[in-house]
Amino acid sequence: MGKLVVTEFITLDGVVEDPGGSENFARGGWAFQFDRGDEGDRFKFDELTASDAQLLGRVTYDGFAAAWPNRPPGDFTDRMNTMPKFVVSSTLESPEWENSTVLRGDLTDEVGKLKERFSGDILVAGSVQLVQSLLTRGLIDELHLMVFPVVLGEGKRLFAEGADTTPFRLVETRQTGTVAILILRREA
Repeated sequence: MGKLVVTEFITLDGVVEDPGGSENFARGGWAFQFDRGDEGDRFKFDELTASDAQLLGRVTYDGFAAAWPNRPPGDFTDRMNTMPKFVVSSTLESPEWENSTVLRGDLTDEVGKLKERFSGDILVAGSVQLVQSLLTRGLIDELHLMVFPVVLGEGKRLFAEGADTTPFRLVETRQTGTVAILILRREA
């Protein structure tokens, strides 16, 4: 049975909005102000290769689908483009990115089906609205947070105001370049 792994670039104040600068957020692009180092790049590659599929929200899917098919070939790019991708959306009709499927059913049921279908990780990148829904339903098995040393003061935050208490156990921490990686597992 697979596990659902959420991976996020996140600021010290919990902002996950527009780390790459492509979403027209006034404070976007903050992740590129820091060096995550070769070890950080390796972590992201290992995280992707440990995954059998991706689960994405519509906004993140649209951004990825616009970017990844146009990138030069390479191990990371090839993996992003060829692996199965599932997008949670009530409006997307015909996903054009290779190996993409739209999920429209009950989120808990759909994630359960994915966990049964895949033995490796099911990776959720970005997709803050989706992640908040997954947290609310207790569906996330592991969080991978790449913490960047900046406070933005505004922007979409990973953990919604008023969310239920959700215990996680810190499994690993490491510094890569100027960022920190935290790996947390949901307490049973």
